[in-house]
Amino acid sequence: MDSTVLTSLTAGAVGPSLEKALTGIPGLDQITGGGLPQGRVTLVAGGAGAGKTLLGLNFLVAGARQYGEPGVLMTFEEPAAKVALNVRSLGFDLDELVRTGQLVVLAFQVDPSEIIAAGEFDFEPIFAILDDAIRQVGAKRILLDTIEVIFGAFGDDAIVRSELIRLVRWLDDRGVTVVLTGERGNSGDNGLTRHGIEEYVTDCVIVLDHRVSAEISTRRLRVVKYRGSAHGTNEYPFLISERGFTVLPITSVALDYAASEERVSTGIARLDHMLGGGMFRGSTLMVSGTAGTGKTSLGAHVLNSACERGEHALMVLLEESPEQVLRNMRSLGLDLRPWVETGLLRIWAARPSAFGLETHLAILAGLIEEEKPAVAVLDGIASLSNGIVTPEVTSIVARQIDLLKSRGITSVITALGQEEDVSAVSVSAMVDTWLQLRNIEANGERNRLLFVLESRGTAHSNQVREFVLTDHGIELLDVYIGAAGVLAGSARVTQQATERDEELRIAEELARRRRKLHRSVIEREAHLAAVQDQLDAERTEINRIDLREGHQVADTEADRSTMAARRWADAAPHNGETR
Repeated sequence: MDSTVLTSLTAGAVGPSLEKALTGIPGLDQITGGGLPQGRVTLVAGGAGAGKTLLGLNFLVAGARQYGEPGVLMTFEEPAAKVALNVRSLGFDLDELVRTGQLVVLAFQVDPSEIIAAGEFDFEPIFAILDDAIRQVGAKRILLDTIEVIFGAFGDDAIVRSELIRLVRWLDDRGVTVVLTGERGNSGDNGLTRHGIEEYVTDCVIVLDHRVSAEISTRRLRVVKYRGSAHGTNEYPFLISERGFTVLPITSVALDYAASEERVSTGIARLDHMLGGGMFRGSTLMVSGTAGTGKTSLGAHVLNSACERGEHALMVLLEESPEQVLRNMRSLGLDLRPWVETGLLRIWAARPSAFGLETHLAILAGLIEEEKPAVAVLDGIASLSNGIVTPEVTSIVARQIDLLKSRGITSVITALGQEEDVSAVSVSAMVDTWLQLRNIEANGERNRLLFVLESRGTAHSNQVREFVLTDHGIELLDVYIGAAGVLAGSARVTQQATERDEELRIAEELARRRRKLHRSVIEREAHLAAVQDQLDAERTEINRIDLREGHQVADTEADRSTMAARRWADAAPHNGETR
């Protein structure tokens, strides 16, 4: 919903608020701030096949089933049995509601030529029949589809205006909530309907548009007018499916979603390490690269990891069928089929050209509502552009990402393109983490590389890794970067062998030198020991000589003393004395 509408609806107006009747249509009640004006007339205008009758029937059925408000269907175009049959495939059992007294169906086959022939038309019989039906079931809601079939017989717009005002006043007096359907006028007309009058006498006007561009149809809804109430004024995509009428009230989701600190594994341990521990819960990771680089395989790893944790997961395919993806992933050792069979994994696939851009968004919203996944993979979003990046495509992708983030869903989107491609750059500002896969060609072969271009809020690796698809999953290997550039594949294997040979040669050279030095050390140690022994012997000899010399002096003195004593000789004079 528009931010201005949210502000006005939540701020709280002074005085009584306008009473509203819930339509039971997902999204429409949010856009209108609570439903259609209660007790008043709402015009639903649109071309053939736009979904006017279905919106009105959805309003009637929801009132009877969910809100305890019986209704009346008055149709002027088709028999009652045909109307009931047309909507039975959408889950609306009108016959059952009639049997239980919750609905009255009134069908009139009006031939405008009869009115012209008679020259006049009296509404009184219709008023009487309608009043009786209201009283019969206590109706609170009415669908008039399409009363302008009658107005087409009047040639005078003044008569049409007069009769229409008369009808609206009559309905207002009964206090019932009415949906009036009307056909869109020609492209040159100024009014929303054929007569350009209905929108002026009704309190709420909703326009349904079913446009076709580039052979792709898109359905959109816009609330043109709502007296007494704030409402969303943008165009909103809507979807007609087996669940009925669904409106997606997303043009730009407010940037107020939570930012979790919890980490979620990608299923590839080394990639988790490169991302600082994995993806943040509720964040969006984009994987871009050329065809065949392994984008889908990486997304499958994330899904498989989520299912292993017991979380529900969703995979949206825009380029391959579910069976093809299941088969291809088995070649990597990833068998996703058990997760599909147990209901943990839902795979939905459709060609981008099968639906309009808005319908793709509406389908995604419906899948999220049904499956409530914790993890989702959108594979091949670049296919939505058919090779041409337009503001509409960028807007749709942004709204898809906002839708996932607002629900706290951890998502992976894959996009065909390289870093410099406009398509990838247009989306990069919306994602939290951007992984780039790239093919390189060398030595007659192609190899894959992976690197992290950005990862907000966390430290991450700036290294390039070789991205290898094996029969047991994805492996991230170190690459070799040198004078010859990045080496991967067989060049990496050759470089590894060369480095192993060089390491062996160096190891052998070191061993040889070690042995040589060891022998030299032993020889020098032996020589040193011999020199030490010789030194010790010479020192011993010196000591022996010194000792012998001392003994000799002592012996000489002793001998002299002995000889002197025998000769009775005086002692030798000392200090110059004479005898």
